[in-house]
Amino acid sequence: MKSITINGSKRESVGKGATKALRNAGKVPCVVYGGDDTIHFSAEGNDFNSLVYTPDVHTVVIALEDGTNINAVLQDIQFHPVTDEILHIDFYQIFDDKPVTMEIPVRVVGNARGVRNGGVLRIIMRTLRVKGLPGNLPDFIEVDITEMKIGHKKYVTSVASDDFTILHTDNTVICQVRTSRTAIVDEEEEEDEDAEGEEGAEGEESGAEGGEETAEAPAES
Repeated sequence: MKSITINGSKRESVGKGATKALRNAGKVPCVVYGGDDTIHFSAEGNDFNSLVYTPDVHTVVIALEDGTNINAVLQDIQFHPVTDEILHIDFYQIFDDKPVTMEIPVRVVGNARGVRNGGVLRIIMRTLRVKGLPGNLPDFIEVDITEMKIGHKKYVTSVASDDFTILHTDNTVICQVRTSRTAIVDEEEEEDEDAEGEEGAEGEESGAEGGEETAEAPAES
């Protein structure tokens, strides 16, 4: 998984006045949980753009002025209700030998057969919550929809991996191809239906011929 480095400075004071002064200076107050100690720090607001304003997911290396590097993941973020300015960020410290839970983006690839026939692709889960060792977590989870026909669904079981555990029930749908007014029947399905229709017609003809022979048979006296 890709990593982003954030250069930060430890906060000596965490009161409202100090926090307001940081924000006025264009900095974001942050806190890191999960380690031996809770660490309060601040960083330039622009440094978080590539972490927050992206569909991708990253781990973070928090590089403090005293030379300490902390590996972490973004846990929670607070925005201003009007300006959308970042007000506060919570991080969770991670370790190579301890599983971590993260939201991993879903990436759909391929052109579904059902969509080519006029169906509509509906993506239900754009991220999946998974748990695993940091080194085993992917940048994204790929879902191949090429063979999906109209009415087909992709469940989380189709992207299961030994590297991580998906924290959703097995019947959770990632995406599906739904019918529409412009949808047409798949060519293979048409062939199957034609074959079944021919077999049925032959059966009806045989039955009709048998009925005529019975009707023409002379009655015994």
